[in-house]
Amino acid sequence: MTLKLGKLPDREAVKITFTADVELKKALNDYAEIYRQAYGQKETVSDLIPFMLTSFMDADAGFKRARKQLAERRSQSSQDQFQET
Repeated sequence: MTLKLGKLPDREAVKITFTADVELKKALNDYAEIYRQAYGQKETVSDLIPFMLTSFMDADAGFKRARKQLAERRSQSSQDQFQET
């Protein structure tokens, strides 16, 4: 069985809280169960979510372009503020 999300690396525990509708919660629970079956390791939904979001954002070319532009604007703004003082 292959999942888009690979096996999670070792990490420190992180608590995350958000609100989800019932269908998303069911889907997340199912994903965690399928992950357990695929890798033989039980992970909580809250442990999986950060890696799922990272995977999603890493695959989003539009987000990467916009984030790069945002970083460039922030850098330019910082340089402008430095020159004013």
